[in-house]
Amino acid sequence: MAFLGDCAIVFVSQMIFFAGGWLFFNKELFKHYEIRHISVQLIFSSTFALSITMFELIIFEIIDVLESSSRYFHWRLGLTLLLFMTTAVIPIYICYSVIHSISFFSDKWVRILTTFCWFIFIYGLWRIGDPFPLLSASHGIFTIEQGVSRISVIGVTVMAILSGFGAVNYPYTSMAYFIKPVSRNDIICFERRLALTVEMLSAKKRKIAMAIYNHNKLNPAKPRIWDMLASAVHRNTNNGEDINQLKQEVYGLEELLRSVFLELSSLKNMEERQRWSQTLKGKYFNVLGHFFSVYCVYKIFMCCINIIFDRVGRKDPVTRGLEIAIHWCGFNIDFAFWNQHISFLLVGCIVITSIRGLLLTLTKFFYRISSSKSSNIIVLILGQIMGMYFCSSVLLMRMNMPAEYRVIITEVLGNLHFNFYHRWFDVIFLVSALTTIIVLYLSRKPVRVDDSDLN
Repeated sequence: MAFLGDCAIVFVSQMIFFAGGWLFFNKELFKHYEIRHISVQLIFSSTFALSITMFELIIFEIIDVLESSSRYFHWRLGLTLLLFMTTAVIPIYICYSVIHSISFFSDKWVRILTTFCWFIFIYGLWRIGDPFPLLSASHGIFTIEQGVSRISVIGVTVMAILSGFGAVNYPYTSMAYFIKPVSRNDIICFERRLALTVEMLSAKKRKIAMAIYNHNKLNPAKPRIWDMLASAVHRNTNNGEDINQLKQEVYGLEELLRSVFLELSSLKNMEERQRWSQTLKGKYFNVLGHFFSVYCVYKIFMCCINIIFDRVGRKDPVTRGLEIAIHWCGFNIDFAFWNQHISFLLVGCIVITSIRGLLLTLTKFFYRISSSKSSNIIVLILGQIMGMYFCSSVLLMRMNMPAEYRVIITEVLGNLHFNFYHRWFDVIFLVSALTTIIVLYLSRKPVRVDDSDLN
């Protein structure tokens, strides 16, 4: 009876998570689209529910909800279903959707090519283990350990890239220090330049159009429009201006217009950030930005230390902090009590920030590249990334848990090389953070507009 009760608790929570994924799909991702495939919604919401269940089981482990054997069963079941979604269901549906969108393939060839592409995906996923110290075939092929070990390479890479970018970009966008001072006169000056460039560009194009029109009027015998245009290009206008020269000037003005527009847009964004930084919310985020800038420097420094000395942390931050408080600071506290509650709060914060951060990133990414034709395929790809991301999050979160709570993850994942994934995360995080710093530094260089181009 206890096992059935535990199954009911997990099932109800999964239905709640499924409903949350369904609402996110309809209210955020597809709020601007009317055409929706029910199968895509089911796949995305199911992947979301299974991913959040992994975090739920971690919290259940800390606060001792459900029987130990029941938690182990649901760990195995949840990981198996999540791996089935990320290695079979979603890849097959993506291949089918892409190939089916190609009109000249018959249904028979669509099925054949879908199967062929899926086998290529599985082969590539297996071959990921060659350059990395993953489990060999001697540990079995169709096992949870093999699936997680390969899926997590991709997931940890995505996590590290997003974390490195966020650790640098958040202080950059939040701190008032990085806001370039912009006056209203600067914006007015660039607006005048933009208007003048548009006016000059329009005048040049009118001259070209009039030249071609006059030439066609004088040479009505030409039967084809392209012959007339080609002939007009090599002739001079009535006022002695060469059309080729005009076209070169138009090209230069178009490039100038693009530069002026981008610089004006950048100045207006900076002006908006200046006004926002003066608000209460802006000042709050400015304080947070200073905190995260220190964290960013610390994280980059520690990544360098870990990579150079091949170092991996042995103790979680909660246990280490409590040991310092007891043995070095002399506090008389209940170690077991505070270890459980602080671990619960820390893991809860990590879970919430991970889910929120990934969903915000997926939403921004979807809006940038989606269209009415490609939206369903992109949602499937995002669902694939989400499943890999959360599966890897569980693996990396193990290091932030006290030893007694990480036992279940070790038992479920078996002989996985946990230290490798932490070192891989450090390497990719460092590359991502340094790349973001370089890109942001180059993007801050002002676009110089030569006033002589407007003469």
